This record gives sequence, C-alpha cells and structure tokens, in this order.
Amino acid sequence: VSLLWFCLDKNTTLGQLQMNILLIYWCKDGPPRVSEKVAHRQTARIGTAIKLPCPVEGDPPPLIMWTKDGRNIHSGWIRFRILRMGLKIKEVEADDTGTYICKATNGFGSVNINYTLIVIGECRWSSVLRPRFTQPAKMRKRVIARPVGSSVRLKCTASGNPRPDIVWLKDDRLLSEQEVGEGRQKKWTLSLKNLKPEHSGRYTCRVSNRAGEINATYKVEVIQRTNSKPILTGTHPVNTTVDYGGTTSFQCKVRSDVKPVIQWLKRVESNEESRYNSTIEVGDHQFVVLPTAEVWSRPDGSYLNKLLITRAKEEDAGMYICLGANTMGYSFRSAFLTVLPDTKPPITAMFSPASSSLPWPVIIGIPAGIVFIFGTVLLWFCQSRKHCPPPSAPAATAQVLQSSHRLPYRERDRGCAPPSSSTEKDCMSSMNYEEYLAQQQLLLSQGGPTLPPKIYPKIYTDIHTHTHSHVDGKVHQHQHIHFQC
Repeated sequence: VSLLWFCLDKNTTLGQLQMNILLIYWCKDGPPRVSEKVAHRQTARIGTAIKLPCPVEGDPPPLIMWTKDGRNIHSGWIRFRILRMGLKIKEVEADDTGTYICKATNGFGSVNINYTLIVIGECRWSSVLRPRFTQPAKMRKRVIARPVGSSVRLKCTASGNPRPDIVWLKDDRLLSEQEVGEGRQKKWTLSLKNLKPEHSGRYTCRVSNRAGEINATYKVEVIQRTNSKPILTGTHPVNTTVDYGGTTSFQCKVRSDVKPVIQWLKRVESNEESRYNSTIEVGDHQFVVLPTAEVWSRPDGSYLNKLLITRAKEEDAGMYICLGANTMGYSFRSAFLTVLPDTKPPITAMFSPASSSLPWPVIIGIPAGIVFIFGTVLLWFCQSRKHCPPPSAPAATAQVLQSSHRLPYRERDRGCAPPSSSTEKDCMSSMNYEEYLAQQQLLLSQGGPTLPPKIYPKIYTDIHTHTHSHVDGKVHQHQHIHFQC
C-alpha cells in the first residue's frame, strides 16, 4: 500500500494546483524478517561481556524471545538482559557456551536467528557447590498478610558454584518478566506493589545450578481494608498479685483484620509524675508507655502480646492498660497489679542518726586511732619491764664461782675458769705461783689497778728426776718441778 500526501499552496489561483510530494512511505503487512546479516558464530572470553544482536522487523512489530540450549531465558537469569535489538550477557562464564536462538513472532509468522557461542579460556570449576540461601534470617516469616494498596518484598538471596539461576512462580505458574519486573538487575527479591486481592497466593522461588536445586515458598494474603477497630478477646489482662521481688506477667489477646499495634501503659499517680520524663493522657489520667515485646500471630487469626514484670517492687503496683490499635481505631482493657509487702526484717542501723550524718572515714578512723594508741602504750610498758639493773662486782664473782663449779669435769681438772673475753690468755702459763703472788704484791704496793682475781681451785706439783751418764763416767741427776694451775 502506498500513501501520497499533497499540499495545496494557498496562493494558487483557481484551476492552478501546485502539488508538493512531501513523503512517500511504503509498508507491507507480513511475517518478521531479518534486516541485517549476522555472524552466527560468536566468541567471548571469560569475564567479559557480549551482545548477540537480533535485527528483525515486521508489521505488526514482532515479539522477541531468546532461548539457550532449548531453555527460555527470562528475568531470573541475572547476568542476561533481553534488549530491544539483542541479548546482552555480562561477566561471561564457561557454562555460557551453547546455542542461542532469537525467535521473532507476530500474527503473520515467525523467524529465528541462531548463534553458537564459544567461550575462550574455558576451565573446569575447582569445586562445585549446590545453591544455598545466604540470608535465611530474612526468610523466616513465610505467611504475610497485607491490606489492599500496600506492598511486600519476598527475598530469596542465594549463592552457589557455578552461580545459580532463579525463577519465581505463583501457585506453580511461572511468572512473566512483566510480573517479576522487566529489566531489573537484581532478581533475588520479588517486589509486589499496590497489592490487590488477586495478588493473594503462594509464591515460590526456585534456585538451581548444575549441582542441585533449592526453593522457598511464601504465602501472601491480601485483605480488604478493615472497617472495624481491634477487639480484645478473652478475659486478659486480669488482676494479679505478686510477692515482693517476684516475677509475674500480663497477657493481651487482640483480634484484628490486619496486624495491630499492641502497647502497654501504666497509670501514673499524682505523686509520681516527677519520676517520668514524658507521659500521655488517656481519659482523665496520665500514663507512661512501657517497653513492649514482639507481637505473635496465632493460627486463629488473633494476635498475642505479654508484659513481663521481674523483681517486683512497691512502685510496680498500680493500673496497667493493654492498648490495641489499627487504622480504624483502638481498644483497651485495664488490670491492676498488687505487690505484697516485703517480709524480710529491715536492717537496723549500727549508729545513731546523729552519728550516721558523719562521713564514713571519720566513723571508722576514730575507733582505729584509739586502738592504735592503746596498743602503743601497752607495748612500751611491756618492753620497760624486761630491762634489769647490771649485777654488782661481788655478785659477779659469786656467779663466776658458781659457774666454775658447774664446769665439766675435764675443765675443773685443768683448773680453768671460763674466759671473760676473747683476749684473755689461758691459765696455763710459764709463770709459777710464787711469781704471780709477787706480781700481785707489787701492784698493791704501787697503788695501781689490780687485775681481776683469778681463781685457782687446785694446785698440782709434778716432780720429775732425770739421770744422765756422761762419757767420762760421770753421772748427772736433776729434777724438774712443774706447777699447774
């Protein structure tokens, strides 16, 4: 079909037409066709990027689909990106070697472009590891309820060797690129935005490589906007009594179409307001917000929360409120806690109130100082009792006499008194008894100092007679007399 546009100049007169051909456009309906010549054999090095073109055109425009070795390439192949005019592969790996087909289809037919990709520098994997989830803590909550219009993110981050592929399914049906998110580089998280009731279902992520496959399933429930506020079911919280220092808890059960906010409050008495930095007003009373534990969902659709009170004291007694709220309002219920008085006897102070006002170093230092002074005086008195006056000269002489009588038999035979000093000579001397008496008389006559008297309890005389015969026939005889003190 050919189209021809004409333009009439407004200045032309009647009967004169000036035709200007502006554009002639030829188009023809039919199946897709290849518009350019391509090289069907492609090579790439490990770690590089490569683009496989798919130059096709047609009227109506064809739908492009890529396959590798008979498997459809989809958004779960995180290194593969389907573009309008080709397929781009990032960080080429050895396993990317294979046959790739670009198939273009419209209402009149289809056309294929085949490629054989050869990866240069192909090497075997040093170790093959099956896939595993790398963030299991973020995957614990598998049942998720969200109101209409909200959003949710489902995570399935995994690793393996070789790098695994991931696909998402909803109720065992493979999700399309439009549903998963076309053109997204990160496919480990499935984001569902602006939720509608038809989004409810079971979502499964399937992660696989040549070493194995793993999967995880989430249950998503999209509920209509609630038109009622939460309802506290059962009888909890109830009035409770606890011993002083004991442990108790309050329990609160709330039913709501969506997960509510459960908060515990404690009423502040008029004389306790100064103890808290901030309070809120509920009705005609002031309340303080208490730390709240995690809210647990139950199989019957209700939600449970507990408030734990440990080491109960008198100031813990009072009114407690469980408050459950959602977008439509709130409900609450109150209960009272009674703390029994402490049964332990109070500790009696050792000092009077007047002395207790003194600082503790003074209280301890005064008795310690008194004890120290008394001990010093007592020690001095005991030491003074041990010192005695020196003995007189006669007493010393008598002591020497007594000691001489206590000498061993061997010493008494020698007639020796114990020496008074290290410089005193032994009583054995070449001086005889007469010479000793003469010396003592001389000292007395001169008036000089006398030596301390020496005691000689026994005197022995030893006479030896020696006879000597000479050559000339004479005989000589003499005696030796020895005095021993």
